Amino acid sequence: MSQNDTAGVPRKLAHTRQIVCSGYTREDGLYDIEAHMTDTKGHDSALLFKDVPVGGAIHDMWLTITVDENLVIRAAHARTDTAPTPWCAQINEAYAKLAGIAIGNGFMKEVKARLGGTHGCTHLTELLGPMATTAFQTLMGLQSGAHERLAEFAGGAPAPLLPMLDTCHAWRADGDVVQVLRERTAGSVARTEVPANV
Repeated sequence: MSQNDTAGVPRKLAHTRQIVCSGYTREDGLYDIEAHMTDTKGHDSALLFKDVPVGGAIHDMWLTITVDENLVIRAAHARTDTAPTPWCAQINEAYAKLAGIAIGNGFMKEVKARLGGTHGCTHLTELLGPMATTAFQTLMGLQSGAHERLAEFAGGAPAPLLPMLDTCHAWRADGDVVQVLRERTAGSVARTEVPANV
């Protein structure tokens, strides 16, 4: 089956949303997590306030959050380069309200309390989900003390290094991934065999 054919039914591109999230280390010890989102159409679009040709951006938006080593947001900045209405960018400054929120349990609930509904932009706020996971990926392995915290985990203590714990099937607390980590950090094995299909 080709990318242009699903179950034998020809198809034509109607809409593309692209989201790119990047994590950066900063010289001041903080981290920038940046998301860039674009929406384009596979056809000309007559919007309420403008016409957008095929391939032209309907949305072109950026959101950057600066976090510390504990994943607490220190600053946030939104930028709207293109949007369907002339008023969409007016809400950008509201994203400074993200400062002080910790990325972790209850993160999106707190985001919605500050920026939900008319207090934010649907598209900018939606970026915070993938940005949170990008923040985890960025900091993982970079923080000092990471190995010590893994050792604590091996002994049964909570481990901030493992924010993925119980977030999906593979990372369940009683699963193989966690068992392998416990064995490796306890020094019982140098390298655990994994299934051939992994």
